[in-house]
Amino acid sequence: MPLPKASSAGDLVRCLDLDDFDLRLDRYRLIQPKADQLMARSLSKYSQLAPVVYCELEGALVLIDGFKRLRAARTLKGLSTLQARSLEVDEHGAKAAIFNLNRISSKPNELEESWIIYALVHDDGLQQVEVAELLGRHKSWINRRLALIERLTDEAREALRLGLLTPTQAHHLTGLQRCNQNSAMQCATEHALTSRELSEAVKLLQASSTHEQTQFVLEKPREAIRQAQDRYVYQWDPRLSTAGNRTARRLGLLLDCVTKMNHWLRLSGRSELQACDRSILVDSFRKLELETSLLTEANGDFIKELQLP
Repeated sequence: MPLPKASSAGDLVRCLDLDDFDLRLDRYRLIQPKADQLMARSLSKYSQLAPVVYCELEGALVLIDGFKRLRAARTLKGLSTLQARSLEVDEHGAKAAIFNLNRISSKPNELEESWIIYALVHDDGLQQVEVAELLGRHKSWINRRLALIERLTDEAREALRLGLLTPTQAHHLTGLQRCNQNSAMQCATEHALTSRELSEAVKLLQASSTHEQTQFVLEKPREAIRQAQDRYVYQWDPRLSTAGNRTARRLGLLLDCVTKMNHWLRLSGRSELQACDRSILVDSFRKLELETSLLTEANGDFIKELQLP
């Protein structure tokens, strides 16, 4: 769908005060603090390179494109106006313009696209077929985008809108059931997880089949991730003797096996085994418990000997 044409008056760029804009549509654009900081630097160094876009609705100057520029401008001293041009559109057309202008000015963010589609369907009451026609997309594409934002809880959607949750993190959360998303989001905040760490934590939560497994991931996410990912790969160390290298290799293999078993016992063991397996394997696990207890004792004594002068 082509962009709405500006009126002859709207072809003219005019200067508007920063407080003149109505920001009712800003909830359809995601806040990303790093991008705002970069925009502030750009405005400070190069001034405004492109006008913001607005439309007139009910006598108000409603901002359509340029929310990031406006937020950045408000952080800079001495900048009180922005260059702006208008579009002649109604409220539905304004949301469509947000969608299309975002596609032109930057790489589309599918969560922002989903947000606009969600608003058109849930807030404005349009049918998906109508939204598809308005945005120039196929109905199946509209349906997929709508499903993406609908998979998030209300709390996650609000955190996403406010910039407390990055689009990448929100994507990871959509892999969880809604009942687990808020706990995972709280875990990511409390432990300051990166997007990659949250992705790994989500995978572990998806594999968890008991309350204990889920709580372990939520309370100690980095430990759970480490146990799931640790691999001890041994390479020949020229500082060691032949016997020392042989011992180091055995240690590496043992540590790898212990880490895998520890992860399996904590996160997936109970869910994978069938009832018929338990009576057969119980003796082996008892032997494992005894051997690891003896190993821990012997290892502690050996460490003390290694530390002697």
